[in-house]
Amino acid sequence: MKVMIDLCIVPLGVGVSLSPYIAACEKVLSAAGLKTALHAYGTNVEGEWDEVFAAVKRCHEVVHELGAPRITTTIKVGTRTDRAQSMEEKIRSVQAKL
Repeated sequence: MKVMIDLCIVPLGVGVSLSPYIAACEKVLSAAGLKTALHAYGTNVEGEWDEVFAAVKRCHEVVHELGAPRITTTIKVGTRTDRAQSMEEKIRSVQAKL
């Protein structure tokens, strides 16, 4: 099943600069072959359910390996069965109405 998620991984106990941890997670998502769109407070991810959630698990593993003792993650999940839709199509749909 195809899924789109909005992923926000926040390492705790590592100081105020989180970009090294986010960059490491972005590399995990890229290596998994998933379509992503980084934004200011997270990353949109598109792909097959099992691959997306395996990559989220790997992100947690990598961030812990980098020294984060705790991680809090927020995930919004969207699926649909009526038709296929990409992240870009969702954005274009809204922009067309502006």
